[in-house]
Amino acid sequence: PDLGRRFAERKRCAGGGCSMLMCRGKAVRDFKGPDCRFVNFKKGEAVYVYYKLIGESTELWAGSVGSDFGYFPKDLLEINHNYSNEELELPTDVSLTCS
Repeated sequence: PDLGRRFAERKRCAGGGCSMLMCRGKAVRDFKGPDCRFVNFKKGEAVYVYYKLIGESTELWAGSVGSDFGYFPKDLLEINHNYSNEELELPTDVSLTCS
């Protein structure tokens, strides 16, 4: 399907319109995203996960580091705390955009 500006058609989140935290992890290495839709972080930084893309882009999750929010590869995160074991599956909105 043509996803337009979306990375995936569906996402999993903890509820509350995907505004509730799913889990927290520690970055296993530095990451600098290819554009402003991605969140950058350094090895060892805490990363908070709000939703996980499912379908074509299962390798991307969305979360925050400090006040920055964006996508990042899930393989770069070592989960150290789960906030919720329940996951809702919802359609994605248009992906974050660069201004």
